[in-house]
Amino acid sequence: MKKVDWISEDDWNTIVSQVPIVSIDLVVLCDDGVLLGKRENEPAKGEWFVPGGRVQKGETLVEAVDRVSQQELGTEVEIIESLGSYEHFYEATDVEGSGGKHYLANGFVVRPESVTFSPDNQHSDLQIFYSDPGDLHEYTLQYLQDADRLSEF
Repeated sequence: MKKVDWISEDDWNTIVSQVPIVSIDLVVLCDDGVLLGKRENEPAKGEWFVPGGRVQKGETLVEAVDRVSQQELGTEVEIIESLGSYEHFYEATDVEGSGGKHYLANGFVVRPESVTFSPDNQHSDLQIFYSDPGDLHEYTLQYLQDADRLSEF
């Protein structure tokens, strides 16, 4: 199957307005901490959140994990476990008049091959947290709970 990595702005606007976005989110385990990224874009702009991204057409979930870890973290990861599917609803969006964003997110617990990270333009910072940085987004808290990491926070 042909992979599609780029979507025109018009097509993206239609997608966000009409259908859920299939995505992956990564709970990145680093020793006794968890890596979080400070988001630069909607949804959850300005919040510490798990790295993630949409699944491209023709791409398996495992391929999406590999691609997103390379693009957003600058390193390869090993998948430890799948946390399953989540439904995420956001009022904030980059598409005006769309009624928000709806994600069908697939959570994965991963371990990076390197703890030297290179954030992409979607994150102003990447940090390993060993305790709660305060006011984590509800979806981030859910991932940490399901990955049995909430007690560290």
